[in-house]
Amino acid sequence: MTEDLAQVRRFNRAVTQRLGVLQDQYLARDRPLGQARLLWEIGRADGGVDIRDLRTRLDLDSGYLSRLLRALESDGLVTVGQDDGDGRVRTARVTPAGAAEYAELESRSEDAAHALLDPLSAGQRGRLVAAMAEVERLLVASLVRVDEADAMSAAARFAARAYYAELGERLQDGFDPGVGGAVRDAAITPPAGLLLVATLREETVGCGALAFQDGGFAEVKRVWAAPSVRGLGLGRRIMADLEDRAREAGVRTVRLDTNGNLTEAIALYLKLGYREVERYNDNPYAHHWFAKDL
Repeated sequence: MTEDLAQVRRFNRAVTQRLGVLQDQYLARDRPLGQARLLWEIGRADGGVDIRDLRTRLDLDSGYLSRLLRALESDGLVTVGQDDGDGRVRTARVTPAGAAEYAELESRSEDAAHALLDPLSAGQRGRLVAAMAEVERLLVASLVRVDEADAMSAAARFAARAYYAELGERLQDGFDPGVGGAVRDAAITPPAGLLLVATLREETVGCGALAFQDGGFAEVKRVWAAPSVRGLGLGRRIMADLEDRAREAGVRTVRLDTNGNLTEAIALYLKLGYREVERYNDNPYAHHWFAKDL
């Protein structure tokens, strides 16, 4: 881990220097990186952008975002006012001068990207671009939070609806939570069980639950990852967190059931060391039953 941390710090130093973010004037314009990035986010949005969306997208403190906006307003580049359709929403829009500055930033950003790639051979460019894509993917994965949540919370309800809707689309005969296979909220509420919800920039992107059972068992339920975050290892991470919490609760064996159409889920369970077992419940949608000793 020590060498990993040192490499991360070396990477951060190299990137910040190479991209010019150490300068007070980003891309040789008369403003720092924070203002330039904020202007870019506003300028690329047709009709303006919700201030709340900006704060979430950029993960900025409200006070700092307000200071950046005031600086851009004082330069005559943006205006901030109420949304035309909803007076409760504050919207930022570029002025004509702001649109021109946005276009200039776009042009200079393009030139900076060329300056980064042009000195490299075709093979080096391919390696760098592929590495950047991988780094971006992993950075996004590192932003995902997985926390215990109330099964009746808005985030938990959203995740449940999305999960059941996807089952309805993917299962050959559809899916009706009222028929069977859907765990009750009471069964995943402490002390009977628990629910984990994953969020990315305040958006609910995944969930997973445990229902504790007699005999040292716990059943894994509602494991779901949003399409927008698939490929980031979130399903594996949720499963690992559920297993850790089951172990801490004294559970000896976790088990689960799944439908034969969910081939990705089956592949994941096998990779995680689950073994197929005999049917242990009457879930009408299940074709396979798995267990793993902790």
